[in-house]
Amino acid sequence: MIGKAVLDRIKALFSDQLEAGEAAAGNHGNDELQLAAVALLVEAAQMDDDFGDAERNKIVELVQRRFKLNEAESQELLQAASDKVDSSIQIFGFTRVIDDAFSESERVELMEMLWEVAYADGTLHDYESNLMRRLAGLLHVSDRDSGDARKRARARLGQES
Repeated sequence: MIGKAVLDRIKALFSDQLEAGEAAAGNHGNDELQLAAVALLVEAAQMDDDFGDAERNKIVELVQRRFKLNEAESQELLQAASDKVDSSIQIFGFTRVIDDAFSESERVELMEMLWEVAYADGTLHDYESNLMRRLAGLLHVSDRDSGDARKRARARLGQES
């Protein structure tokens, strides 16, 4: 039986809330972009209702590598993103910020990071898989590019299929 929290999260993901998208449109600072990107990573990690150490550690590692932050800054950004995700009821605003500011190659790189988080615990849950397809669409990343990003992420994690 699927828990209420998981069902609520899935319902929220599929509800389009134009206000959040409109609020997210416009110019975005570097901090806002980092927060939006990490919020998506947190969302991917929480999708299976088990946000464990493996996923937290993977997000911190990815944040340090991508944004050139130290351990403390990465942990702080992870906490801020977690708080933002917990208080948000949908992801459209986060993806809008990213889509407006990131180049195509940066969006594909983010998809690769998202795949790494989704596979960090060694398995891909159906809810995570669904989220990844949704995020690829919202970020305007093609199925092919997302699939290639998935393969690179699995190879990096030593989970080549």
